[in-house]
Amino acid sequence: MKVELLHILDCPNTGIAEANVRAALDAHGLSDVPIRLVTIRNEVEATSTPFGGSPTILVDGVDLFPTTPVRSLACRVYATGDGFAGAPTQDQAEEALRAIAP
Repeated sequence: MKVELLHILDCPNTGIAEANVRAALDAHGLSDVPIRLVTIRNEVEATSTPFGGSPTILVDGVDLFPTTPVRSLACRVYATGDGFAGAPTQDQAEEALRAIAP
């Protein structure tokens, strides 16, 4: 399994997303799966990847939270049980992983 976290420079939600995905992977017994951080630096990179805004979490090249790819260096918003947030919760990440890797 290949896990990538696409983000823009200085995104305040990168660390939160990485921690929540790490915890979700660990909860699924996937502690040995690394999370590769990929910095999206310009619009060309944004359009040449499945970048849905920062941060975007890809598992084997597929967005863990499918959305329309963006064509710019933009932030991403996730709907959570507590309202909108800049990263998915650990529970959301666990549920999304469960849906693709039961």
